[in-house]
Amino acid sequence: MSGGAARGPDEDPHAGAPHPNPPSSESPTPATGGREDTEQAKDGRGRDAAAGPDAERGEDEADTLPLPVGRREGVRRAVVVAGGVTLSALVLAAGVYALVRPYLNPDDPGHTGAVTVRITPGAGAADVGELLAASGVVTSARSFVEAAERREPDEELKPGFYRLRTGMAAGEALDLLLAPASGAVRRVTLPEGMRLDETLRHLAEQSGVPLADLRAVDSRQVGLPDYAQGLEGFLFPATYAVQPGTTAGGLLTAMAQRFATVADRLHLEERAARLGLTPLQAVTVASIVQAEPAKDADYPKIARVIYNRLRRDMPLRIDSTILYALGKRTPRLSRSDTKVGSPYNTYTRKGLPPGPISNPGVTALKAALHPAKGDWYWFVTTDPAHRITKFTDKESEFVRYREELNAYLGTN
Repeated sequence: MSGGAARGPDEDPHAGAPHPNPPSSESPTPATGGREDTEQAKDGRGRDAAAGPDAERGEDEADTLPLPVGRREGVRRAVVVAGGVTLSALVLAAGVYALVRPYLNPDDPGHTGAVTVRITPGAGAADVGELLAASGVVTSARSFVEAAERREPDEELKPGFYRLRTGMAAGEALDLLLAPASGAVRRVTLPEGMRLDETLRHLAEQSGVPLADLRAVDSRQVGLPDYAQGLEGFLFPATYAVQPGTTAGGLLTAMAQRFATVADRLHLEERAARLGLTPLQAVTVASIVQAEPAKDADYPKIARVIYNRLRRDMPLRIDSTILYALGKRTPRLSRSDTKVGSPYNTYTRKGLPPGPISNPGVTALKAALHPAKGDWYWFVTTDPAHRITKFTDKESEFVRYREELNAYLGTN
């Protein structure tokens, strides 16, 4: 199978490699939740980055790190959420705190607890003051308004999540909201289908956690399931709220825990056993399905093709596994590529590769655990741009579909 094509014994290796999996469009600005509860963070194949097609939506509203953010945005204005307050927009300038100190309540209580607040476009200082007071950040809305009035409006407060404390002086709260390094919580979206190294690079770029720290994490210390052989395939695609001070280990642990939650909900181990698979094999199948540029509705059919070929002891001949071995992202494979010496070369080795080749989302996991019924042994994504995939149990039809793909790729 190559990027949507299961090849016959003498098949042309140019017959359609997997789509190159670029990061999805929403990934840099994760506006929705992870694909597992939403349709997860998209697969990096040009699909909707923050959410995949099949997951339950909005399970988690992210208020603190490192819980994934649910898809639902909630009420836009003054709403108290778990551990924080939703704020309206605020245009304020950074001034000298000493100028307003005399106007603040000198008896503000001591700092007692952490509160995450979210700044969104909307209202002014009075609204913000009321919300901060309601959440216990300041003792009164008026003290915050007075602090704000004594600052010149020459700096805009950036939208985002901010970590404050209860029992703060109004000016101190304002300073933290305006400070360039105020510790705003970052939202990090991990698209589906990324390989481990791509995942770590992506996380480092979006979260600010050093790449070296992420690479140095001991995979045995992040709570992976017993059947996992490493991080590959088990860092669940979703959107995560990353607070200042989050460690590399903490971030990866949250992602591994998210996988465990999804796997439990899907009854992964039980369903895998019914299919005659180990849990690791089921995740491996899901990761292969995830690598294909097909529509989500075709995923169960792709899983069925894999199982049909395994049952008949046929080599899978899947290009995405070879591309994984080569560390490439390309729409085509050469004949020499198909001869690479690797346990991930499903042209020369029968059976599944030794482990996952990407991080699968919930739709791919479901497809692996609930394959469609059918006698297909080949599939070809004849139009990768529109993700049109054709399935067949006849090699002659497969050859015709392959020619369609080659014509699309301009390799005829």
